[in-house]
Amino acid sequence: TMKRLGFILLRVFTAFDWPLLAILLMFAALGLTVMHSAVGGTDWRFAEQSRNFIIAFFAMWIMALIPPKWLMKLALPFYVVGVVLLLGVEFFGETSKGATRWLNLGVTRIQPSEMMKIAVPMMLAWYFQRHEGAVRIRDFLAAAAMLAAPFGLIVLQPDLGTALLVFGAGFFVIYFAGLSFKLLVPVLLAGIIAIGTLVYYEDQLCEPDVSWVVLHDYQKHRVCTLLNPSSDPLGKGFHTIQSMIAVGSGGVYGKGYMKGTQTHLEFIPERTTDFIFAAFSEEFGLAGNLLLIFFFLLLVWRGLAIAMRAPTLFGRLMAGAVAMIFFTYAFVNMGMVSGILPVVGVPLPFVSYGGTAMVTLGLALGILMSVARSQRQLAREQAPRL
Repeated sequence: TMKRLGFILLRVFTAFDWPLLAILLMFAALGLTVMHSAVGGTDWRFAEQSRNFIIAFFAMWIMALIPPKWLMKLALPFYVVGVVLLLGVEFFGETSKGATRWLNLGVTRIQPSEMMKIAVPMMLAWYFQRHEGAVRIRDFLAAAAMLAAPFGLIVLQPDLGTALLVFGAGFFVIYFAGLSFKLLVPVLLAGIIAIGTLVYYEDQLCEPDVSWVVLHDYQKHRVCTLLNPSSDPLGKGFHTIQSMIAVGSGGVYGKGYMKGTQTHLEFIPERTTDFIFAAFSEEFGLAGNLLLIFFFLLLVWRGLAIAMRAPTLFGRLMAGAVAMIFFTYAFVNMGMVSGILPVVGVPLPFVSYGGTAMVTLGLALGILMSVARSQRQLAREQAPRL
């Protein structure tokens, strides 16, 4: 009995990828330090964020114990349930602050768009695994359709920030599956032309009576505010201007722990969630920002290293997509706070306050650990026996 218990404990602990776990612990220490400073002490938000880290840790641990072949079996039902729940949000969802993102199941409220950040790349990786070695153009078109369905439903809520993250997660799987870069060149050129046109004709396009057919009014205002925050400094441009002041005022070494004036005089809106990077920049400066960026690069590098060594196509695609999801989260949040991207609801991984997002990130790390564990098991099985 003791021998069996010891075997179970060994199996549970060998689920960890120790470099990834070390990176997570560094983020936990950094994230809780920043949260403590942003709220000015150990109030309920600090306590709940500590609890969120613990829940995310166990979510990661459980996911790490699930072999990739089991994740493959879960991919299709997970995706289908997610799309059905998104349809439920469309017809029966609860509206809050002008957006319908929540679905009341009686016992609890859920935000189905969050689960699609994991479900979409799992589904696409499963699909390409089934067609390994014989991928054709029609397979990429089918994958694009699988991605477009949840993306469109999330845009309708409207929740452009989450929709972009889901799109990014799916796109990385499609690209790593062998999508030719040549096919992306026309899209990139069209994007550059569109951005250039928008910047050049900003004054005319941002007039109140001009309707942007493809975007809601609030999304139009966010883009116009990005181009010229001073056009409404006390209204729609307030978030961007105050966060840019905070980032710039930190200088090279920052104002010091719990000494940020923009933060503690409450000029920074949402300083514990989407704009926590502004609070961090003000107090820790460029040096702190470089350290934070180094941690994120370390996380992405480890994820891509796991992807390269994964024994199956499913594992390679999932690990590669997850690694790039972390990059996308960090890039979009930092760009938004720094005033180079429009304001969208994207948290800074492991730093912004939030329970659902933290658990999602924990599950993503667990997927990386599961793929790494499968690679170690295969290496042990193939090792010559003495």
